[in-house]
Order: sequence, then C-alpha cells, then structure tokens
Amino acid sequence: MGTLQDMKLAVTGKGGVGKTTLSAGLASLFVQDGRDVVAIDADPDTNLALALGIPPAVAETITPLSQKRDLIRDRMGAAGGEGGGFVTLNPKVDDIAEAYGIDASGVKLLVLGAVRKGGAGCACPENVLLQTLFDHLIVESDQVVIADMEAGIEHLGRATARGVDMLIVVAEPTRAAIHTAQTIRRLAEDVSIERLGLVVNKVRGPEQPQQVAEAVGGISLLGSLAWHDDLAAAAFDGTPVAATPVLQEVAHIKQAIEGVLATG
Repeated sequence: MGTLQDMKLAVTGKGGVGKTTLSAGLASLFVQDGRDVVAIDADPDTNLALALGIPPAVAETITPLSQKRDLIRDRMGAAGGEGGGFVTLNPKVDDIAEAYGIDASGVKLLVLGAVRKGGAGCACPENVLLQTLFDHLIVESDQVVIADMEAGIEHLGRATARGVDMLIVVAEPTRAAIHTAQTIRRLAEDVSIERLGLVVNKVRGPEQPQQVAEAVGGISLLGSLAWHDDLAAAAFDGTPVAATPVLQEVAHIKQAIEGVLATG
C-alpha cells in the first residue's frame, strides 16, 4: 500500500456516471498540492485528456499506447497482429510514463487505449505491455496514480489489487448505476481489495447520496457531486474540470479519501 504521498486510486463505475470528471478533478487537486501525479486513462472511451484541459484539437491527435506499434515491438519483440518470434512476458516499462506521458497542466497523462479481448489470459503483445505498465504504476511507482477505468475492475488482477489504496466507485441515482456498483463491490471482494469508497454523482436532492449508498450496500460514502446543468456544455467546449465549480466538491471528496487513508 502507498502513503499519502504516493497513493494509488482506481476510479470505476457504470459508463457515463462521472468517473472521468472525478479522476480529472482529483488529479488536478493533487498537482496543486505539489504532488507528482500520473493519471491513467484506462477506459477505451478516452476522455480524460479533455477533462484535464488538453485542447480538443490536440486530444484528437493522441495515439493510445495500445496503438504505438514501434513501442510494442521494441519492448515485446512483436507488435499486435504479428506472428512468429519471441515475445517477452516481462517487458521494461519503468521509463514509459516519463517518455510517453503527456503533460496536462502538470498531470502526467497516459492513455492506454483499448486492447484486444482475446479471452482470459490473452498474451497478445499490447495486452501484456499495458498490463505490465499498469501493474508497475500501481505497485512500484512512487507517484500519486489515479486510474480512470472502464466499468469493472478488469485491469486489477490480484497482485495489482493489493497495491491499490482505494477503489472509488462512482454511481448516480439510477437503478442501472447502482447495479453496476454492486457488481463491482462483489468483484473487488474477489480480488481482496481492502478499501472501497463510494461517490454519488448527479445529485439533485440532499437525501439521494445516502439513498444510493444504502442501495449499493457495503461501500462507505465518501461524498457526492451535485447535478450541474452546465458541466456537459463545459466538457463539449473543452473546459477542464479544474475550471468548473465541481472542483470544490471534488476537493471535499479528496479530503475524505485522505482522511480514510491517514487512519490506516
């Protein structure tokens, strides 16, 4: 487990519930604290660059690591779709964040991109490289790492799960989002993630956060984010989360996270 100086947070939940908004807000706040922050966009629907303030025209040009064939070939011995030859299962990854991270207002952003779903244990080169990189950042790096994940915990194997200081589950006051949160809770138990926290987003009334927390069950409520009519418009315009009113609400959630982790 990390310390408050190098904490490792994974953010998950149903698609569209606000994982990226929370991830970007937390990353920005930790940078304001003077921390060395790596933000991992591990959701195939890559939007973290925009939320961190990278202009849309620039964000559109970002090539995910899963598509960097020269990098994959260099570290793995072959790129995706190539047959024959030796493929290493223990590639060098400790320099990738520094070499390929994109500066986003002080946050080092790594866009993983989608990988092929070749079944459990798929050993295609890009999968192995990205999983090894993810494991390294969570388990071995001395930076604050915030992973914006797809719905579920696919990137968190048992070894990696032990390195996550907290799995943050984002839900909104809908039955579908609550069901996904319940599923994630059960999966997290299967891989022995010790700390889970719940954030309820798109709240329209003071009673909703506790109602959602009770419906999900078994996850401590960290806080909530109110419904903001202008947040979607801000995202469309490329306005970073750090420049929106929601950042103040994220700051309260950050304090709650630090409070939980400080108590051990």
